[in-house]
Amino acid sequence: MKTKQENIFSSKTLSYFLQLAETMNYTQAAQILGITQPALTQQIKKLERTVGAPLFFSVGKKLHLSDAGATMLAATQEIYEVLNQATDEIQRSTSATSGAISVGFLASIEDSVFNAFIAKYYKMHPDINVNFRMMTRREIWERLENNQIDLAVMYLPDDSIKNWKPYESRTIFNEQLMFLHHDDVLAGRDTVSFNETVDNRPWVSYPDDYFLAHLMREMYKNQLVTLPKPVAQFTTPFQIAEFSNRTNVDTALPASFYVAHKNEITAEAASFEPAINFELSFVFRKGKDQIPRIANFLDELDAYLAEEDYLSRIVKDSGRMLADSNK
Repeated sequence: MKTKQENIFSSKTLSYFLQLAETMNYTQAAQILGITQPALTQQIKKLERTVGAPLFFSVGKKLHLSDAGATMLAATQEIYEVLNQATDEIQRSTSATSGAISVGFLASIEDSVFNAFIAKYYKMHPDINVNFRMMTRREIWERLENNQIDLAVMYLPDDSIKNWKPYESRTIFNEQLMFLHHDDVLAGRDTVSFNETVDNRPWVSYPDDYFLAHLMREMYKNQLVTLPKPVAQFTTPFQIAEFSNRTNVDTALPASFYVAHKNEITAEAASFEPAINFELSFVFRKGKDQIPRIANFLDELDAYLAEEDYLSRIVKDSGRMLADSNK
């Protein structure tokens, strides 16, 4: 017969509980977990029977953690933290030139510099397996929390994340958002005020829950200007740029992406006034940069960018790709 502890920790019960505590929505949690809602409900009820108390309660349609649920959440997070620390401690004794490195890369970021660096890194360290995945912001944070990726490459500051205590960050590049337009009146301008970007202009943008969409809303709000409602939304800068090319609607994209694909974009670019600045950064759990292979990866990327800065490499790599495509 299984003990109470074995019942609690069996299967994926705790991961199901954590996901539900994160979303506070059975349907959404079940979709993320890839299971049916009844299966999730069954696992939560099983956990509640084991601990002898309800973990959630509802007020209307809104789900809340009970006192017992809050206690279970804190304990579960501590358990995962201990396991993550143990994993990292073991890996600190491993080799700097062999093993695997898992990198979660925000899908809305221009990736040419990292593609070029990883190719060079492989040639120098063929025994290192770099697993490079394009992800949404939510996917990145879930995998960081569960220690499923070693490094995340994403935009900061991200005020949607409330608990930064377990994490560290390292700036890669100071980025800026550019206004892309097809207006002859604004042609040749280096800067454009927020008011000048909303004069009955149709927009294409990222989905509302993406970092850059959130950043835009906050900046326009701070300037007391209403952000135009987009006529279309896409998850990647390539899709946004292509839609803008085909329809002549305005948009805003990171300067690095514009520089990389300037020859393929028909819109003119100008900086916002005041500028919309943010950072491209590594984010990782505390101590991850002490694991030899990860420390070596970060150090060699620093050296790579010291030889030639991030923006210069984007220009070079995009030019090389364009030349290759024309052959």
